[in-house]
Amino acid sequence: MSVVRRCSRTACRQPAVFTLTYVYADSTAVLGPLAAYVEPHCYDLCAMHADRLTAPRGWEVVRLPADTTGGPGSDDLEALANAVREAARPPQASEPVGQGIETHRRGHLRVVKSEPPAPGHPSGRPGRPDRPPQDA
Repeated sequence: MSVVRRCSRTACRQPAVFTLTYVYADSTAVLGPLAAYVEPHCYDLCAMHADRLTAPRGWEVVRLPADTTGGPGSDDLEALANAVREAARPPQASEPVGQGIETHRRGHLRVVKSEPPAPGHPSGRPGRPDRPPQDA
């Protein structure tokens, strides 16, 4: 059973065909094809309200062409593939791993003993902040 999404404008009962979202950092309103899923902070608009859309002073409206194919485009599939690749990539450590206390050394080899976590310390390492200090 398919539920038709309606225009987000008050008292408008027309079916939605566009989705409006805002990029606040760029002062941009983006009006594109109807999103596949209802997203928070996005507004579904009918054709009439999409045509009449204006943005506040200093803002830009970007109107993306309507999707007439009815399926995902090559850009959508490429974006999905890139997201899967990114998720599969191992995280980069921002801090060296294996901090400990050197107990014995023979030539170029070292024996390192792990420090026990300090009780109540969020990072589990005594005397070390959660993040490395930032250069001023």
